[in-house]
Amino acid sequence: METKHNSLGMAMAHAKCPRCRQGDMFQYKWWQVTKFLKFNKECSACNFRFEREPGFFDGAMYVSYAMSVAMTLTSWFVLYFIVGDPPFKVYIITIIILNIVLLPFLFRYSRVIFIYAFGGIKYEKQLNKEK
Repeated sequence: METKHNSLGMAMAHAKCPRCRQGDMFQYKWWQVTKFLKFNKECSACNFRFEREPGFFDGAMYVSYAMSVAMTLTSWFVLYFIVGDPPFKVYIITIIILNIVLLPFLFRYSRVIFIYAFGGIKYEKQLNKEK
């Protein structure tokens, strides 16, 4: 059974299992701020265990840091060139607010990017056809 999540980009955007691209990696949507930390231990579709080894997702903090730096540089660019170089405290307040508001998004997608990039998991198309 082919689904709309078979492409790599769509599977990552929807936080699907990297092996079958069917099961959800997270129990709740990223905007549910009280539950965004709830991570499935294994895929509901193919029983793939997401945490490859103890501490596997510790490396995702580096991805999260890179995403945060990119967001900070983008904020600086927008404030400097579009708003017109506001006072320094405006930069700081804007960046702090963005980091707090986007924390669930950064947490989730840093894990998704990390497992897809460094998990060593190959997509197994035949897992979709069995259903």
